[in-house]
Amino acid sequence: MNTELVNIKRALLSVYDKTGIVEFAQTLIKHGVEIISTGGTAKLLAEANIAYTSVAQITGFPEIMDGRVKTLHPLIHGAILGKRDQHAQAAQQHGITWIDLVVCNLYPFAQTISQPDCNIDKALANIDIGGPTMIRAASKNFPWVGVIVDPQDYDRITTELNEYQGITANLRKQLAAKAFAHTAQYDALIANYLADEPYPDTLTLTFTKRADLRYGENPHQKACVYQQPLASGSSILNAKQIQGKQLSFNNIFDAESALNCALEFTEPTCAVIKHANPCGVATNDTIDAAFDAALAADPKSAFGGIIALNRPCSETIAQVIIERFFEVVIAPGFSTQALTLLSQKKNLRVLDIGEITAPTQPLTGKIITHGLLLQSRDDHTITKDQLTCVTNTKPDDQQLAALLFAWQVAKHAKSNAIVIARQQQTAGIGAGQVSRVDAVDIALTKAEGKLANAVLASDAFFPFRDSIDKIAQSGIRAIIQPGGSIRDPEVIAACNEHGIAMVFTGIRSFNH
Repeated sequence: MNTELVNIKRALLSVYDKTGIVEFAQTLIKHGVEIISTGGTAKLLAEANIAYTSVAQITGFPEIMDGRVKTLHPLIHGAILGKRDQHAQAAQQHGITWIDLVVCNLYPFAQTISQPDCNIDKALANIDIGGPTMIRAASKNFPWVGVIVDPQDYDRITTELNEYQGITANLRKQLAAKAFAHTAQYDALIANYLADEPYPDTLTLTFTKRADLRYGENPHQKACVYQQPLASGSSILNAKQIQGKQLSFNNIFDAESALNCALEFTEPTCAVIKHANPCGVATNDTIDAAFDAALAADPKSAFGGIIALNRPCSETIAQVIIERFFEVVIAPGFSTQALTLLSQKKNLRVLDIGEITAPTQPLTGKIITHGLLLQSRDDHTITKDQLTCVTNTKPDDQQLAALLFAWQVAKHAKSNAIVIARQQQTAGIGAGQVSRVDAVDIALTKAEGKLANAVLASDAFFPFRDSIDKIAQSGIRAIIQPGGSIRDPEVIAACNEHGIAMVFTGIRSFNH
């Protein structure tokens, strides 16, 4: 394999994104490079009085079929693919002159399919064929050929041309890897679009690196964050960071959990999250009242936590935030006064998610060793009409509203999850326990002193009546749970003994 410097004598320029292409072409001309070009790129070069040779002049064949066929020719691909030390004689025999640099980026398929008015005809029209073929050919032959797919890399080539009068083997290899990743992502988007189903037999996911992170969950773990190219809707990665330190691995995961919990509700809501679990959630008539209630639910656990609001952050909220320690605050906007106050906390990460919109990605999952678990998002909602009361005592309207609120919060706590609430405010949360009765114990302890008129939600069924007996001693008189245990009759009987109302949702909400 050739590892020597490659001098650039001839370059083919054919780009859809024409950012910086004129200036780069002028650099190539300054270094004595002959330029070959096609279509719109050639027109732009001509307007800038930059000399070029058209592909049609080389192949002796015009662009045809509305430009669908123009570079697919042996005089082009032989010039890109030929090994200079092995194929020189064949090249001379067939009148092929080497192409040492390919500059190409592709029709905007991703942007096209993201438009609301896109149809299959528009999508197909924006599938590039000649471009990926040239890019792959140049990438395969990187020992002899340079390839650029990103205008941001023009400066890298310019620097080496100025310093070495050629391109080093190391840079050629790096650019080839980037080019193969570019065409792989392009093909993946096309395949997923045409498959038009969430679980195809072959799933090719594609992500673009958003940022390197200082470390992962712990300082000895390396980490970075990637984003899907067509991702839209409210999410942490689509948020604008207004101030504060770089988001860490844990910040991003916890902030996503906080945002998802706050967006669960349409009423003004605040969610305070710690280690991916809610420690205080509340809805109210105003966002200020919701914030006060969420913070009051468990102020000790809220220390160092993450605040998510589903309404713009006010000056009143900001004043409370700067008096305490929080890692991140997320909201769909901030008042000018709020931003002025929050700026006093230089390290506080402030994220503006803008207008709240539903995420376009309907799937969620987890990476496992050698695999990927995927599932649809748990966006199921329950109304009071869908509840089944299974006890002699019936919940009143106020209890039903509190039960439904607690159920929505329980969806965002790690299983086994127990949520105690009063009206639309959490009072105690037990999450992530291996025993449901332990989760009950933790939630009751957290809710101590706040149990009057409280209700309780369980994300899955009670396997034994022991939890009901504990709950009965607390004064809680209404429970919501999925049902479905073989011991449901035993659990229902325990509720009837204690005069507790219990409703079944018929659906479980595990969050592992």
